[in-house]
Amino acid sequence: QVQFVESGGGSVEPGGSLRLSCAASGSIPWFYSMAWFRQGPGKQRELVASFTGGSGTNYADSVKGRFTISRDNTKNTVSLQMNSLKPEDTAVYYCNTDGARYGWGQGTQVTVSS
Repeated sequence: QVQFVESGGGSVEPGGSLRLSCAASGSIPWFYSMAWFRQGPGKQRELVASFTGGSGTNYADSVKGRFTISRDNTKNTVSLQMNSLKPEDTAVYYCNTDGARYGWGQGTQVTVSS
Protein backbone atom coordinates (compact mmCIF):
# COMPACT_ATOMS: atom_id res chain seq x y z
CA GLN A 1 0.00 0.00 0.00
CA VAL A 2 1.32 3.42 -0.95
CA GLN A 3 1.59 6.08 1.72
CA PHE A 4 2.88 9.63 1.49
CA VAL A 5 4.70 11.64 4.14
CA GLU A 6 5.02 15.36 3.47
CA SER A 7 7.47 17.62 5.30
CA GLY A 8 9.20 20.98 5.11
CA GLY A 9 6.32 23.33 5.81
CA GLY A 10 6.49 26.26 8.17
CA SER A 11 5.74 29.92 8.69
CA VAL A 12 7.43 32.52 6.50
CA GLU A 13 7.00 36.14 5.62
CA PRO A 14 5.79 37.21 2.19
CA GLY A 15 8.62 36.88 -0.30
CA GLY A 16 10.20 34.02 1.57
CA SER A 17 10.98 30.50 0.39
CA LEU A 18 10.31 26.96 1.52
CA ARG A 19 11.18 23.57 0.14
CA LEU A 20 8.67 20.78 0.66
CA SER A 21 9.51 17.13 0.43
CA CYS A 22 7.35 14.07 -0.07
CA ALA A 23 8.47 10.55 0.68
CA ALA A 24 6.45 7.72 -0.80
CA SER A 25 6.42 4.23 0.63
CA GLY A 26 5.38 1.37 -1.54
CA SER A 27 5.65 0.97 -5.27
CA ILE A 28 4.08 3.49 -7.61
CA PRO A 29 3.77 2.46 -11.27
CA TRP A 30 6.28 4.37 -13.37
CA PHE A 31 3.56 5.71 -15.63
CA TYR A 32 1.79 7.56 -12.82
CA SER A 33 2.78 11.21 -12.61
CA MET A 34 3.45 12.69 -9.21
CA ALA A 35 1.96 15.98 -8.16
CA TRP A 36 1.58 18.48 -5.35
CA PHE A 37 -1.81 19.69 -4.19
CA ARG A 38 -2.86 22.24 -1.58
CA GLN A 39 -5.94 23.10 0.40
CA GLY A 40 -6.25 26.61 1.74
CA PRO A 41 -8.60 27.67 4.55
CA GLY A 42 -12.19 27.28 3.41
CA LYS A 43 -11.11 26.19 -0.06
CA GLN A 44 -11.20 22.99 -2.05
CA ARG A 45 -8.04 21.03 -2.64
CA GLU A 46 -6.34 22.11 -5.85
CA LEU A 47 -3.55 20.85 -8.05
CA VAL A 48 -0.45 23.03 -7.73
CA ALA A 49 2.24 21.28 -9.74
CA SER A 50 2.69 17.97 -11.50
CA PHE A 51 4.86 16.01 -13.84
CA THR A 52 3.47 15.32 -17.26
CA GLY A 53 4.55 12.63 -19.72
CA GLY A 54 8.30 12.32 -19.97
CA SER A 55 10.13 15.06 -18.14
CA GLY A 56 7.53 17.76 -18.55
CA THR A 57 5.94 19.73 -15.75
CA ASN A 58 2.69 21.58 -15.27
CA TYR A 59 1.86 24.37 -12.83
CA ALA A 60 -1.24 26.19 -11.69
CA ASP A 61 -1.28 29.72 -13.09
CA SER A 62 -1.10 31.13 -9.58
CA VAL A 63 2.32 29.57 -8.92
CA LYS A 64 3.99 29.64 -12.33
CA GLY A 65 7.45 31.12 -12.18
CA ARG A 66 7.57 30.78 -8.38
CA PHE A 67 7.26 27.05 -7.68
CA THR A 68 9.36 24.20 -9.06
CA ILE A 69 8.54 20.51 -8.78
CA SER A 70 11.40 18.00 -8.84
CA ARG A 71 11.97 14.35 -8.04
CA ASP A 72 14.66 11.95 -6.96
CA ASN A 73 13.79 8.55 -8.32
CA THR A 74 16.59 6.87 -6.38
CA LYS A 75 15.08 8.04 -3.12
CA ASN A 76 11.45 7.86 -4.22
CA THR A 77 10.92 11.47 -3.19
CA VAL A 78 9.25 14.47 -4.79
CA SER A 79 10.03 18.04 -3.82
CA LEU A 80 8.41 21.43 -4.28
CA GLN A 81 10.62 24.51 -4.17
CA MET A 82 8.48 27.53 -3.37
CA ASN A 83 9.90 31.02 -3.85
CA SER A 84 8.39 34.49 -3.60
CA LEU A 85 5.68 33.16 -1.32
CA LYS A 86 2.46 35.12 -0.97
CA PRO A 87 -0.18 35.10 1.76
CA GLU A 88 -2.53 33.35 -0.66
CA ASP A 89 -0.12 30.41 -0.75
CA THR A 90 -1.11 29.62 2.84
CA ALA A 91 -2.46 26.08 2.80
CA VAL A 92 -1.83 22.50 3.74
CA TYR A 93 0.26 20.92 1.00
CA TYR A 94 -0.08 17.28 -0.06
CA CYS A 95 1.55 15.02 -2.61
CA ASN A 96 -0.12 12.25 -4.58
CA THR A 97 -0.29 11.10 -8.15
CA ASP A 98 -1.85 13.67 -10.46
CA GLY A 99 -5.06 11.65 -10.48
CA ALA A 100 -5.01 11.35 -6.69
CA ARG A 101 -5.04 7.58 -6.99
CA TYR A 102 -3.89 6.93 -3.44
CA GLY A 103 -4.94 7.98 0.04
CA TRP A 104 -3.86 11.37 1.31
CA GLY A 105 -1.06 11.85 3.78
CA GLN A 106 -1.14 14.28 6.70
CA GLY A 107 0.13 17.10 4.57
CA THR A 108 2.45 19.88 5.67
CA GLN A 109 1.23 23.32 6.73
CA VAL A 110 2.57 26.39 4.96
CA THR A 111 1.70 29.76 6.45
CA VAL A 112 2.71 33.01 4.76
CA SER A 113 2.10 36.13 6.78
CA SER A 114 3.83 39.23 8.01
